[in-house]
Amino acid sequence: MNDSIYRSIQNSPRFKDLVRKRERFAWILSAIMLGLYSGFILLIAYGPHILGAKISPESSITWGMPIGVGLILSAFILTGFYIRRANGEFDNLNNAILKEAQQ
Repeated sequence: MNDSIYRSIQNSPRFKDLVRKRERFAWILSAIMLGLYSGFILLIAYGPHILGAKISPESSITWGMPIGVGLILSAFILTGFYIRRANGEFDNLNNAILKEAQQ
């Protein structure tokens, strides 16, 4: 691609909209993940008795295990949300921007 195509893409309102939407979505997902991890660390610091409590009296599994696994799974789930939106809405906007720039 040449410089004129790059400039037309950068000046495109659709491109600016795509960048704004993608950045906002990424920041929201990042804030959710940061909140979850921070909450887990705070729970470790201020509520170790909660994490160390057994799920049931006869169980050897404590609440820390499913909470930790849930935290890891939440990262995969949030990544899946991003991938789904990126492959749908963001790719469609990207393709429209490229078509518009090449005309």
